[in-house]
Amino acid sequence: MNRPPGRPGPKRTSAGLLLFRRPAEALEVFLVHPGGPFFVHRDDGFWSVPKGLIDPGEDALAAARREFREETGQRVRSCAPAPEFLELEWIVQRGGKRVVAWAFEGDWPRGAELESNTFPLEWPRGSGRYVDTPEIDRAEFFDLATARRKINPAQEAFLDRLLDRIP
Repeated sequence: MNRPPGRPGPKRTSAGLLLFRRPAEALEVFLVHPGGPFFVHRDDGFWSVPKGLIDPGEDALAAARREFREETGQRVRSCAPAPEFLELEWIVQRGGKRVVAWAFEGDWPRGAELESNTFPLEWPRGSGRYVDTPEIDRAEFFDLATARRKINPAQEAFLDRLLDRIP
C-alpha cells in the first residue's frame, strides 16, 4: 500500500503489566524508567508500566508477561505466586503507540536486583559507535500521587482504572 510522504504506517501495539501492592492499606504501583542517554535527566512524565511490542500472532497477555520478565529480570510468579490479572484496557500515547495493560497484586522479591535486557544504541548519534543500553535503568514502587507525576501522561488512565477494579 502506498502512503503519502511523511505519513507513518500503522502503529504496533505494546502490552504491559502494572504490579501493585498495598502495604499498610496504602496503594503503591511499580513503574520503570527508560534507560539510555536520552532519558538520563528526564524523570517526571517518563516512567512507564513495564511493556513492549506484541509479536505477530502472540497473545497480548503472554506478551505482557514476557516483557515484564525482559525489562525487570523477574517472572510474574516470583512477584505473585498465583496472580489474578485485572484488565486495564488500552490507551494511545502521544506518538500514536497503543498500549494494552493488566494489573496484578504482588511484591518485588526480597533482595532481587533489576535486570533489564539491553539493545545497541548509536551514541553519540551519527558517530558510528554503538553501546549496549539497558531498556530500563530504574524501577520503583510509588504511592498514587507520586505515580501520577512520574508516569507517562497517557498511562495515567491505567492508574484510574486500577482504582476502579480493585476491591
